[in-house]
Amino acid sequence: MPRFLGVDYGERRIGLALSDPSGMIAQPFTAVLRRRGKRPPFAEIERVIQEHDVAEIVVGLPLQSDGEESDWTRETRAFGDKLAVRAGLPLHYQDERMTSARAERAVRAIGLPRSERERKGRIDAAAAALILQAFLDMRPRP
Repeated sequence: MPRFLGVDYGERRIGLALSDPSGMIAQPFTAVLRRRGKRPPFAEIERVIQEHDVAEIVVGLPLQSDGEESDWTRETRAFGDKLAVRAGLPLHYQDERMTSARAERAVRAIGLPRSERERKGRIDAAAAALILQAFLDMRPRP
């Protein structure tokens, strides 16, 4: 069965998460690096989409605490829209307020050695999983 891809779009890294084939459980997958001043690594993300039979994309939407959009929200929307067009897949946005802080707490709580806990890519992938799980939990079941 096709999967969902969760995306936590960041300035330095883009966290990715995948659902299980049933579309019920999100799992952190990886984080891809962004180079300053360069366009996002669409080809790397498209490769994940192809290799894992992704059918829909869920991008975390960084709203301000009052729910308003910012310049970063608009940049994230532009990224998500372009990724969806390039991949030819449906796109959903999910409110991502506080997911990075929750992801960092979760990674620290699992008892990894400090060197592994502090790897920022692990936190970005965990944030993508939280974004994706929130979306999966809210969608209607067939």
